[in-house]
Amino acid sequence: MNSVKKIELRNLQIDDYLELKRSMIEAYPEMENMYWKEHHIEKLLHLFPDGQLVVVADGKVVGSALSLVIDEKDIDENHTYEEITGNYTFSTHDPKGNILYGIDVFIHPSYRGLRLGRRLYDQRKELCEQLNLKGIMFAGRIPNYSKVADQITPKEYIEKVRLKELFDPVLAFQLSNDFHVRKVMKNYLEGDKRSKEFAVLMEWNNIYYDPRPKLINTRKSVVRLGLIQWQMRSLSNLEALFEQAEFFIDAVSGYESDFALFPELFTAPLMADYNHLNEADAIRELAKFADPVRKKFQEFAISYNINIITGSMPYLENGKLLNVGFLCKRDGSSEMYTKIHITPNEVSTWGMSGGDLIKTFDTDCGKIGIVICYDVEFPELPRLLADQGMQILFVPFLTDTQNGYTRVKHCAQARAIENECYVAIAGCVGNLPKVSNMDIQFAQAAVFTPSDFAFPTNGVKAEATPNTEMTLIVDVDVDLLRELHEHGSVKTLKDRRIDLYEVKKKK
Repeated sequence: MNSVKKIELRNLQIDDYLELKRSMIEAYPEMENMYWKEHHIEKLLHLFPDGQLVVVADGKVVGSALSLVIDEKDIDENHTYEEITGNYTFSTHDPKGNILYGIDVFIHPSYRGLRLGRRLYDQRKELCEQLNLKGIMFAGRIPNYSKVADQITPKEYIEKVRLKELFDPVLAFQLSNDFHVRKVMKNYLEGDKRSKEFAVLMEWNNIYYDPRPKLINTRKSVVRLGLIQWQMRSLSNLEALFEQAEFFIDAVSGYESDFALFPELFTAPLMADYNHLNEADAIRELAKFADPVRKKFQEFAISYNINIITGSMPYLENGKLLNVGFLCKRDGSSEMYTKIHITPNEVSTWGMSGGDLIKTFDTDCGKIGIVICYDVEFPELPRLLADQGMQILFVPFLTDTQNGYTRVKHCAQARAIENECYVAIAGCVGNLPKVSNMDIQFAQAAVFTPSDFAFPTNGVKAEATPNTEMTLIVDVDVDLLRELHEHGSVKTLKDRRIDLYEVKKKK
């Protein structure tokens, strides 16, 4: 599996053809000359450009999903690949049809294991919903069937794969992505020896399908947040931390979360090896892990198709000790944020300095802000972010006592109300007896909302169980914020007396 720095999912362009061809040849080594010719791709892009997708890794096309729109009544359950594609002319494409039919999907072998296929399938589902189609259908190969074809029928093979008694890389993947088997078809694709020319007609139903014509093009407004309430525990090395972190990323990604939020200084257990040093030297040793953590979390963001907010960790910049974190986006890119306000204890014990970077971050779910713990207790900072269009404010924190947590909680609630945004907070729980100055922690992850009729009356969307390791999965609707901004009972942002006062950055 190749190491990837940046992933992009976009529509196919004709300039991609040569790379598309190379990746397809690598993906189907057993099927000689079974790749799309350039005139085929040109025709698809002419007929249905929105249905042709590619995954680009570090500028290279490494996967694709190609589709047509076909009316369900025109899909013969005993069709062949040649028939469904109109003998490769794509004359079967019907813009007025109601089924998105997948004619190909593949990932270059060197880029498998990054869950790129799942991205393509998810994008197909989103396209199906946007186009208000009834569902998705395709005939999937069963490449491992040839290994047992002399022992069981295709129907028995499918059942054994479903029960995980046998493994088929294609069929197992399709089943795990909510597709169900509709029919086994014979002589589907000539030359597919590994499948014995059998294929499985698969189907996914669009639960949002409305047979009535839509007057507007619906847009996804709900963003799913995955908050990780992290248990401080002894960890033997960096790999053990990655293993624990991946467990939670896998969990919240499994619920299709758009973001995973880790707490402030969640890497602190690694400081146990340096407990023989004074606190200031020990935390500077911990700072050496910042870059490896960023790189690994970038890999996780790509692999699990989720935006990860890495909480925070110590970071040395030109000899200056900062408290920073990284926004690792699911496209593989990353950006750093810094803690602006440093607590008296962080200064006196560690010699930590405050950063000077105040900015929002553009994501595929809108503009977000990230401030670290003590920062949320200063209303000017989130207000500057709100003026830049922030819709969700993420606050990784670390508090040792309930007093400290209360400050973070109530200030976060205030920021949600005054800035007409959602605020998500996540902290560490438990204790670290072998790490000085990090003995105990108290936390309760939560998502706070503005206070108006469209939101919970107490301004609390959801809260985790206090001081228990767990995740909190929460949906927030950003469209409600726009409605609040224009038509709320009060309009906090609009009603500011900027003729009398204002908050602005000095640099």
